[in-house]
Amino acid sequence: MLDHLIKGATVVDGTGAPAFVADVGIRDGRIAVIAEPGAVAERARTSEDASGLVLAPGFVDPHTHYDAQLFWDPYATPSLNHGVTTVAGGNCGFTLAPLNPERPDDADYTRRMMSKVEGMSLVALEEGAPWNWSSFGEYLDALDGRIAVNAGFMVGHCALRRYVMGADAVGGQPSEQQMDAMLALFHEAMDAGAWGLSTTQSSTHSDGDGRPVASRHALPAELIALSRAVGEHEGTQIEAIVAGCLDQFSDDEIDLFVEMSAAAGRPLNWNVLTIDAAVPERVPRQLAASERARKSGGRIIALTMPILTPMNMSLGTFCALNLIPGWGDVLGLPVDERIAKLSDPDVRGEMLRRADSKEAGVFRRLADFGRYVIGDTYSEANEGLTGRVVKDIAAERGQEPFACLVEICANDRLRTVLWPMPTDNDPDSWALRAEAWGHEDVMLGGSDAGAHLDRMCGAPYTTRFIGDCLRGRKLVGLEQAVKMLTADPAELFGLRERGTVREGFHADLVLFDPEAIDAGKATLVHDLPGDSPRLDSKAIGITAVWVNGVEAIRDDVVSGAVPGKVLRSGQDTRTVSTK
Repeated sequence: MLDHLIKGATVVDGTGAPAFVADVGIRDGRIAVIAEPGAVAERARTSEDASGLVLAPGFVDPHTHYDAQLFWDPYATPSLNHGVTTVAGGNCGFTLAPLNPERPDDADYTRRMMSKVEGMSLVALEEGAPWNWSSFGEYLDALDGRIAVNAGFMVGHCALRRYVMGADAVGGQPSEQQMDAMLALFHEAMDAGAWGLSTTQSSTHSDGDGRPVASRHALPAELIALSRAVGEHEGTQIEAIVAGCLDQFSDDEIDLFVEMSAAAGRPLNWNVLTIDAAVPERVPRQLAASERARKSGGRIIALTMPILTPMNMSLGTFCALNLIPGWGDVLGLPVDERIAKLSDPDVRGEMLRRADSKEAGVFRRLADFGRYVIGDTYSEANEGLTGRVVKDIAAERGQEPFACLVEICANDRLRTVLWPMPTDNDPDSWALRAEAWGHEDVMLGGSDAGAHLDRMCGAPYTTRFIGDCLRGRKLVGLEQAVKMLTADPAELFGLRERGTVREGFHADLVLFDPEAIDAGKATLVHDLPGDSPRLDSKAIGITAVWVNGVEAIRDDVVSGAVPGKVLRSGQDTRTVSTK
């Protein structure tokens, strides 16, 4: 007997093939039958009429930071609401394991680092996760059987270094014995199911003490040694971040990525490829790394987002503005001193100069302060400004936009929420994106879901993208859009029997209304441990989501079931060779 029968759905199977109408039966967590409407003779415990609805594979998000959130939110909301059934975590060199049992304070260091670099609530990290593991395998075991999505995790280079080197991981180099110990620890993590190595050398990544995170101190020889270790395990990957990911790679960064991928014989993915018609040279430069890798026996995949994800800013708390060269020194001051500095025209002038300089890289996009929209305000002086554009307010007051913005923020003692309007929402930029999506080494992703919780909400990129393909810009067809969100990432990670609607495959499925699928506006909610805030987005047009054959979402409401699986390398992934 079938567990459930979905009747008359328009099946978009993830392969890119034309859609077709079929009945799809689920049994024991798998897709048991796909047949012409009315042709399934086997009885089903439950069934539903899906006429006019699209049935697709569950979406696969290749870049998330749900490592901690899954402990207090096994549904990985809002990703699951938006049809995501498999998430890849442990990215950017940051993981919660392994932790050295001889140094209990390392857990506190890790929490403070995650709070700083990934914008996670420190209170939520402290109260929402058990922190009862030491090895990476124990961390995976702590999640097994209690999550509603499928989740796989890279092991973070920062955690490996910290475990072996302690405080010397920041600023130090491993001895020969320490390097051997790090490699042994890494092999142990991959034997337990880690998907591979994640690492960062990005200049934007600092720990809770404001110092460059541990992996930023690693020399190329260390990274190559770890990459070789990746290649000794089945179904593994590399994920890496360098400073040039934000704008354009240096020659040395391309050399490093190529050597790492070739040494492992495994794909390396990085994020995020920012596409902007105002910087037409960026995409060819970034994809030069992929071209060189293929010639050297490696493969480098660029992740790029198919939507524009707004990220709010603030002069009061750490955000992307702090990463503009020279701005961190001012924005890191105590509030009163910060207001005084920002009120100085000479200081503002120098800040604007630095923000518009070449060294600011991709952060130059943040320098047009007239295009900022005022969000939440907190003072009587700012009453009525929410939702207004700074350039309009500045014109009324006869002020320069940045001076106007500073004055508004100072009235709120810098608590004002600021929303920059995107500078790359033009037809030429969208045409460039559509062209880039067709490149064999470009893949959709980079949501950062689970991170930067009160700053951005990237999780709904799946529903927003499909809605745009069906009823908006229509840059790609529905079948191709679904393939880009399902089979393509499943293939990159070597997921076994996932990513397409096929008999015998795991029943990770999403049923949606093509006339309605979309994402609601991001709104601030206080539902994290400790009443901490995050941005959430309602799923529109998603009828139901199944994970391993069990209904996990119906009409944007979680079912309470936890059918997800911790996906372990080798067991749940196969090797995707670069040769």
